[in-house]
Amino acid sequence: MVIRGRVRKFGDNVDTDTITPGSLLHLGTEELAQHAFEHVSPGFAQSVREGDVIVGGSNFGCGSSREQATAVVKQLGIRYVVAESMARIYMRKCVALGLYPVLSRGSSGLFDEGAEIEIDFDTGEVRNPKTGKKAAFEPLSGGSLEIVNAGGILAMLKKRMAR
Repeated sequence: MVIRGRVRKFGDNVDTDTITPGSLLHLGTEELAQHAFEHVSPGFAQSVREGDVIVGGSNFGCGSSREQATAVVKQLGIRYVVAESMARIYMRKCVALGLYPVLSRGSSGLFDEGAEIEIDFDTGEVRNPKTGKKAAFEPLSGGSLEIVNAGGILAMLKKRMAR
């Protein structure tokens, strides 16, 4: 399976406060999502489109363990987060909420903001179709893949209980 999308590019050490400002955590997810990344990318929430793909540098999602930092990304229609490396807790929250985390060394340098990205899950490659450059990643498997494919852990459990 290959997915394609528009890159929304971020650098290294994007912490959860950058994704969801701590001063706004009293807001609900839908309203909070309108402020996502606003300190580093003003207007991000208004310009993001369903199917966009976040591409970050190293240590993406570092900082606090706030679930809102993952929930707002999903609320905005993003389903894939590609990064050189990712904070472990952020990666686990991605899986739990049904976002696909792609850890791919060398991927950040392949893309500029707005570029097209291809993620090939069969070959385990992230590609820039314009330049032909690519970087490898290890696709999810087992329980993590099952959770993401179900749309998150709650969705997976609901499906199991309905059987």
